[in-house]
Amino acid sequence: MNKVYGSAAEALDGILRDDMLIAAGGFGLSGIPELLLQAIKDSGVKNLTFASNNAGVDDFGIGILLQTRQVKKMLSSYVGENDTFMQQYLSGELELEFNPQGTLAERMRAGGAGIPGFYTKTGVGTQIAEGKEHKDFDGETYILERGIFADLSIVKAWKADTTGNAIFRKTSRNFNPPAAMCGKICVMEVEEIVEPGTLDPDHIHLPGIYVHRLIEGTHEKRIEKRTTRAV
Repeated sequence: MNKVYGSAAEALDGILRDDMLIAAGGFGLSGIPELLLQAIKDSGVKNLTFASNNAGVDDFGIGILLQTRQVKKMLSSYVGENDTFMQQYLSGELELEFNPQGTLAERMRAGGAGIPGFYTKTGVGTQIAEGKEHKDFDGETYILERGIFADLSIVKAWKADTTGNAIFRKTSRNFNPPAAMCGKICVMEVEEIVEPGTLDPDHIHLPGIYVHRLIEGTHEKRIEKRTTRAV
């Protein structure tokens, strides 16, 4: 089965539709599947829900989809540094479901493992716990959090072989692997695609069984954007 596609648009062909729940990798501006996000923008699909640690900035990451008003809801843990996000949220145009960062990562991982829910102490006694089931274990109160089962996962890897076995670098590893796991279909953007057997099996962060389609990205372009952001 050939998993490698020539472009982001080709890799997403036949998958995208309105009202999808999409799990997106990335942490800050690291490990963002920018080519896939651009292809989603160009497709014109709308009323999307994104599960992602953050929403990028105004003109990078999920921020480009906020500008075109293609996103109706965000499941996130950090939403700062995005004026478009703030304006749409405060006006009631964008729905937001806040998640503690570790809870969001575990919700994705749980979905990928087929676990519909889990109990955690994080958020007990705060607004996070409102409307959620509470249960006591050994004298401690926990709240029920649901696993995330996304229609589509879009992630970014540093290196992968043609079967989808992937390696992520540094902070890019925080959310990309769990985001990849929880989607019915996973499309992965990769800096470098190599032949099977090239990667050390002990270094694989995500098995190819989770990955359905691959495209090769452009590392130099991404570095230029990040450098501009930092300045």
